Formats: sequence, structure tokens, C-alpha cells
Amino acid sequence: MAKKIVVAVTGASGAPYALEFLKILRAQKHATSLVVTESARPILDIEIDGGAKSLESLASEVLDDSDVGAWPASGSRRFDALVVVPCSMSTLSKIACGISDTLATRAAAVALKERRRLVLVPRETPLSLPMIDAMRQATLAGAIVLPAMPAFYHRPKSIEDMVKFIAARIASSVDVEAKGAPEWKPDARKKR
Repeated sequence: MAKKIVVAVTGASGAPYALEFLKILRAQKHATSLVVTESARPILDIEIDGGAKSLESLASEVLDDSDVGAWPASGSRRFDALVVVPCSMSTLSKIACGISDTLATRAAAVALKERRRLVLVPRETPLSLPMIDAMRQATLAGAIVLPAMPAFYHRPKSIEDMVKFIAARIASSVDVEAKGAPEWKPDARKKR
């Protein structure tokens, strides 16, 4: 069954994760509403070919982050999940503190208050104590904090393999299957 998923892209490194996640959603014909923050746009231009337009071409609709009256800002309009990928620590901190001054942060506040799935994908490293505290607070509020930390048990051969791994983990967190996603296979240990 098709899901309605809001994807917010904020001003942190990690645009390839958003691109690959949107590809997964589109391939399975899920309805996607894309919100790109102003701080994300220059990073998108650096990290992916075509910048924001590459993401927009994969979305069912594109919403303006400054439009805090857009439909995801209302609890009366249903969506299945909001994924913030990549999630800047500034955005994560706002969400953790209940600050909803943009569409992305307002939609996150709605997701939390309506008990909908909210997945935050930070990519920052190293982490300061205020960042760790914000991730803890967001988790306590009901969000899933899914740091972009690739695994290596599937023996990635390229950056694309590592990106696909994280995108598959994001998809799994919103109950969407990522076809061909690597899985842990305990028997693989015996073959080495």
C-alpha cells in the first residue's frame, strides 16, 4: 500500500542519502512531499549533480519551507512519516526543543504531537554534548534518530554502496522495503 511521506532536506552534508531515499520511494510509487530548506540549497549544489532539482524531480510535490501554513503543518492532514535527511544539528535541536519556525520544523512538531513516525538523520561528527542531549531529547519525544553511519559487513565496493545502505536503513525505519538492501548474514563469517 502506498504511503504518504514528507521528506525534509536541511543544511547538513549528506545530500546523496536524500537522493537515494527518494529514489527508493519513487520506485515503489509512494507519495512524497519534499521540503528543502534555504540552508540546504548550496550544499545540494556541491554534493549532487543537479542540486535541488535532482531531488525535486523525484518528489510527488515540492513545498516551500517558509510556508508554515502548508498542509503538513496541520495535525488534521495525515501523513505516514516525516524523514529529515540530512538533518542539521540546528534543525534537530529545534525539533527537540519544540521550536517550529519553518515548515520542516513545524511538520516535525506535528509528527510528534500526532504520534506519527519522525526519522531524523544527522550526519555531524564529532558530537558535542549539546548535540547528544538534543538527540536524546528528540528520542524521548518520540523521534527515531538514525545517524548516517554506514556499515561494512556487506563489503561495500563504492561510496554508492555505503549511501544505499543508509538509504535502505531509512526506508526500513518508515516500513518501506528497499529492494536488494544488504542484510546481516551470520553465516558469512564462516566463509572468510
